[in-house]
Amino acid sequence: MQYRTLGRTGVQVSTLALGAMNFGAIGRTTQDEATAIVDAALAGGINVIDTADMYSAGDSEKMVGKAIAGRRDDIVLATKAALPMSDERNHQGASRRWLVTELDDSLRRLGVDHVDLYQIHRWDPKTGDEETLSALTDLQRAGKIRYFGSSTFPAYRIVQAQWAAREHHLSRYVTEQPGYSILQRGIETHVLPVTEEYGMGVLAWSPLASGWLSGAIREGREISTNRSAVLPQRFDLTRPGNRARLEAVERLAKVADQAGLSLIQLALGFVVAHPGVTSAIIGPRTLAHLESQLAAADTVLSADVLDAIDGIVAPGTDLAPEEKHDTPPALLDASLRRR
Repeated sequence: MQYRTLGRTGVQVSTLALGAMNFGAIGRTTQDEATAIVDAALAGGINVIDTADMYSAGDSEKMVGKAIAGRRDDIVLATKAALPMSDERNHQGASRRWLVTELDDSLRRLGVDHVDLYQIHRWDPKTGDEETLSALTDLQRAGKIRYFGSSTFPAYRIVQAQWAAREHHLSRYVTEQPGYSILQRGIETHVLPVTEEYGMGVLAWSPLASGWLSGAIREGREISTNRSAVLPQRFDLTRPGNRARLEAVERLAKVADQAGLSLIQLALGFVVAHPGVTSAIIGPRTLAHLESQLAAADTVLSADVLDAIDGIVAPGTDLAPEEKHDTPPALLDASLRRR
């Protein structure tokens, strides 16, 4: 396992981080299975565990808490808040009212007195930066969080938040957690240049592109992954975008074979090769998944291999732009771009 400094925090983190989204109902993972995955991940050198309040309605945090009991101090523990936790209109977002309440709930579920990294899961357009940063700064000063970060923020919102922190003399976001893979390279255009400018750590989620780069999805095979059962439209090969992804996967598989690598090693090696990326978040549902992904822990791609990847999916290109989560609201809601 390789280790890097998380932004300018001085904290050393593994280049592969364990994502716990599949713990609980989402991945149909039991506590025993989750604990076994955590055990194996830590034995493999991973020291970052990332979860969120809304993963399986809080069950992921509970499972992580039980799995790390007795060894909390050896782990960089991260969680997130802001996405809806119920139908109640104020049980979501980045207001002081909600973040103060929800952090206490997360700490209770995790069974800890603090988290190392508390992240705003999505930008909340209804809440001003000063409101959110002020609340996070107070929670940091209270010792409940060590650092805080953003997740899937548009580049211009990352910049605005950095300026708001400076203007109001508040602590700032020190990390960003964007989606990034060979098939979804859009953040190379705006987000990564911004995070590098501000010295932010970057924890990239979905480096295997929701399973497209796991090796399980290939031409002529029935697509039967867990994710395809939950989101079938993202794997429907009658859709042009999905056909483009499959064609890219077939070409990437040849590049991996020629380099003596698995497709997983190629995919994870690509993500951590970018100088702006600190860690790639893997989200195994089973021990077998984890083992295949840990095999990429020491993968370093040559310039020739990286050039070959660029020839298949051009830098800054998203093969599935409709699946981006950082699109400005005005592009999704016509009323916001008309007088």
